[in-house]
Order: sequence, then C-alpha cells, then structure tokens
Amino acid sequence: MYGNDFSAPGEAPGEAPRPRPATADEPVSFAAVIADDGRVEPRDEMPEGYRRTLVRQIAQHAHSEIIGMQPEGNWISRAPSLRRKAILMAKVQDEAGHGLYLYAAAETLGADRADLLDQLHSGRQKYSSIFNYPTLTWADVGAIGWLVDGAAIVNQVPLCRCSYGPYARAMVRVCKEESFHQRQGFEILHTLSHGTAEQKAMAQDAVDRYWWPSLMMFGPPDDDSPNSAQSMAWGIKRFSNDDLRQRFVDMTVPQAEALGLTLPDPEIRWNEERGHYDFGDIDFTELFEVIKGNGPCNAQRLAHRVKAHDDGAWVREAASAYAAKQSARSEGAA
Repeated sequence: MYGNDFSAPGEAPGEAPRPRPATADEPVSFAAVIADDGRVEPRDEMPEGYRRTLVRQIAQHAHSEIIGMQPEGNWISRAPSLRRKAILMAKVQDEAGHGLYLYAAAETLGADRADLLDQLHSGRQKYSSIFNYPTLTWADVGAIGWLVDGAAIVNQVPLCRCSYGPYARAMVRVCKEESFHQRQGFEILHTLSHGTAEQKAMAQDAVDRYWWPSLMMFGPPDDDSPNSAQSMAWGIKRFSNDDLRQRFVDMTVPQAEALGLTLPDPEIRWNEERGHYDFGDIDFTELFEVIKGNGPCNAQRLAHRVKAHDDGAWVREAASAYAAKQSARSEGAA
C-alpha cells in the first residue's frame, strides 16, 4: 500500500519486462510513450483510466505520509535523549514534506488537494493499513523505521521509474529520505537488542507485533489484486505485490540476524532451489478488516487528522487572504 497502490533511486536489479498496453481507446501518442518505456507528462494525452488510477494511488500514498506522522510524532516528547528527539523530529518533518510532494503531483493530474483531503476525512479514500497499529513502546519507533520504512523502500524504489513523470521525480527524493528513516530504525533496534535483557525483550516484542502487518503493506496476493495487472501494463508499477513482498523478506532476514532478533515466523528458511527465503502464510483477513476501518487505531488516527485540519483552518484562511492581498498590490502596481 504505502506507494504501491497499496503498490534508493536507480534501476532495480533483475527487473522483468512488463506487459505492454493494447487497448484500442488509448491515444496513439500515449501508447507509443508506454511502449518506448518513456515518461508521460501532465500536458500529454492519456486515457482517463490511467489518470484516475494515478490520482487514486498518489493520493493514497500522500495520505499515508500525513497519517504516518502520528504514530511517531507521539514519541517526540518521550524519546530517551535529546539526540533521539532531534532525529525523530527530522523524520516526522520529512514525512510531512513527502505528503506535500505527492499532493502536488496529484494536482498535476487535475486533482484538487482540498477535495482529496475531504475524501480522506470522510473515509472515501484510504491510507496504508500499517498506520492503524499502536506504538506502545520506544522500540516500536525502531520497528517502524526498520520494517515499515524498509518495506516502503522496496515498494518505492521502482516508482522512481514510474511512467508518470511528476510522480517518478517526486519519488527520487522520497526514497533518499526513506533510506535515512530505515537506518534510523535499524540503529534504534540495534542499540536496544545489544542493551539490557529488558531492552532486548522490548525490541523483540516490537518486531513480533510489526512483522506481519509489514508484510501486508505490499497489498493482497497477486490473484486478489484487481488493479496490479493494468498498473503494470501502464508502467505505473514495475513489480507485482508478491514479487515485492519476496524481495522484502529476502532483504530483512539477514538484517534480523545482524540485530540478534528473531522474526516471528517459524517457517522462514532459505530455499536453495528457489534462491529465496520461504515464509509462512499471511492471514490477509486482518488486512481487509483494517482496510474496512476495524483496525486497532483507525478511528483514533482519522479523528486526530480531522481535528488537526479543522484547528488549522485559520492558518489556511490567513494565507489565502495574504496571497490575495499581495496579488491585488501587484495588479495595482502594474
């Protein structure tokens, strides 16, 4: 989800050729750009379905960045040192910036930012399911950085080569900053896992709770993902949900060993024949329940977001009034 329709810069290794579009109602110029692995820009012709798909995915991604500030923002005042506070503040600030980049990218497709926020607040548009889980301890901040942002990187690096130019360009900077977030989380968990027995137990508990929800971030299995095939044909996505999930597992298992922590899946083992790690079945019933609004923190996250938006109304009104005043002055001078 988080950047994957709930699908570090550069070309991902081992990328397979994606299907090419063959629908008769696509503009010839659009089909040629996609077939040529080129970039579609805002003023180019594009199918309405392509535009709608991008608006939905980019908006969902932007909403996830904004809502994702809450679980960690809650720990800024309680971080265990001034250094940790400063790092966490920088990370939350980055997430706000990511949301702004992405809302701006959606606006290049003719979407209205106020309308997108209204759809978020009314529940008509979703955000990543992972942000509906609580952050119970300081170790959860580390687990979010290591697992959640690690999954986001796997999702988002291929988006740097998305067929829609503004989205792809925004993702280059987002991925660079997500890499910092992932390292921050790893470092928190490494410190805890090499500390006291109580600290290591705290880190293990956080990993136990966040592992399976992190795997669900890549979305449902390919057979149950209705938008993936078309998004890949259009070059919006580069890999399927299951392929991305496998990459994440392969990347994370050795890192868990370096941390000295155990992933809560007894079925994880290296498969020499496949060249990948095997892992257990995921209970996607939980994912669909969270998406429907029945997660541990759904109501809390959305209520907090709506309140913050309402409390900031005077700032938006003042900014609009100032902009109008400046515009009138410029016209008068002209």
